[in-house]
Amino acid sequence: MVNFFFDGWEPVARILVVGTLGYTALVLLLRVSGKRTLAQMNSFDFVITVAIGASFGRILTAREVSVLEAVTAFVLLITLQHVVATLQLHSRRFNRLVTAEPTLLLHRGEVLHHALRRARITEKELGGAVRKHGLGSLQEAEAVVLEADGTLSVVAPDSAGDGGVLPGTDRR
Repeated sequence: MVNFFFDGWEPVARILVVGTLGYTALVLLLRVSGKRTLAQMNSFDFVITVAIGASFGRILTAREVSVLEAVTAFVLLITLQHVVATLQLHSRRFNRLVTAEPTLLLHRGEVLHHALRRARITEKELGGAVRKHGLGSLQEAEAVVLEADGTLSVVAPDSAGDGGVLPGTDRR
């Protein structure tokens, strides 16, 4: 018979012990692995983060998964993330493969509709980013960039400088 509310103290004790050990191991591994593991994410970092979360959730609830197996999974995922980050630093081709390029969506107040369509961003979302930056219209913005991590960066005219960091401009 399945008991939905209480199945004895043994499963509760297992969750407390395994959860505490798994959490401690994960925190230590993340601390040792460096800031990149917890930095703003590209798509690969996102996959690693979700996989680590799923692995941690599984050790809490699956009796057949040991702490050693879970820690091995954590080490594997963090090692893969480190390997990918190292390859990104040393190979421009590999970096382009795993990292999205920033996309210029608005330049000097002009909406770049082809870029919006490609990025699947609406003008309303563009307007929301501009408003959050304290500007009253799209025409007031020097640029809006869809960053590799999915955030929208707004550059005001008074802080645009020479535009050298804007993707897709001739000053880059």
